Amino acid sequence: MCEFCHKHGEGKTWYLKAENYSDDLLSDLGRRGFIRDFVENFPARYPGHLRQLEKLDKLPAFVQRAVRRQILRKQKVDHFGQVVPIEEIEKIFGFVTSIVRLACICRHTTIGREHRYCYGVSLAPNGGEWSRLLREIDAGYLIGPETKGLETLSAQDTLAAFREYEKEGCCHTVWTFKAPFIGGICNCDSADCLALQFQLKHRIPTFFRAEYVAGIDPDLCTGCRECLRLCSFGALNFSPAKRKVSVDAGHCFGCGICRSVCAKKAITLSARASVPTARVLWI
Repeated sequence: MCEFCHKHGEGKTWYLKAENYSDDLLSDLGRRGFIRDFVENFPARYPGHLRQLEKLDKLPAFVQRAVRRQILRKQKVDHFGQVVPIEEIEKIFGFVTSIVRLACICRHTTIGREHRYCYGVSLAPNGGEWSRLLREIDAGYLIGPETKGLETLSAQDTLAAFREYEKEGCCHTVWTFKAPFIGGICNCDSADCLALQFQLKHRIPTFFRAEYVAGIDPDLCTGCRECLRLCSFGALNFSPAKRKVSVDAGHCFGCGICRSVCAKKAITLSARASVPTARVLWI
């Protein structure tokens, strides 16, 4: 299990612990201030962050390692995530009482317009503290055709949307705002998601890998390669000689979205702890 499972989940899967979604945590004034600042000011700060990362990439390796360790320690306290497969997302939607769809800060920053791939979840009806907090935040960051205000959705409708996101190549992630509070569930892709760019391009860990690793049954795989186009982590390889796809467990983040386009159901997820080459790989 990942570090947060031991620290915030009492040895169980931390993002399935209902207390971590509590409105009591969101009522904390320090946390509310952090969220407000994050939503309102991150797009303006991003260019400066990017320039700093580009400079970091050019520094000596030992300096890079030291700086990245420092950033990682801070991120785990302030804003950190984990990849979560659709089955676990369904479990989360089974105990939260309201789901609010909102604009994605990453896509607002990278694309310059509103796209709603992010969801605030709450244990209180009608959005609870999330709805009150979001109404307090300046909506000036909402740009584009979807400026409809807050959207409260059912668990069934949200899950259906998540399944469609998978076919677009989006993996599901849960995110803290001042751990252990889980403030949102996002749908990330490597082209537009800043978290994936930070982690994959600049080697700044922003989230844990999933508790799972994908595997492919060679007897069922037809070599169609549909799954390859969805993997953001470079974990799938095609063998022209065998006409089969295989999983590199060392690169797999366990999102499971490759399964959504496999007509033969050749891809399954196994617990990370059961895969020797991946059991200690979390970031």
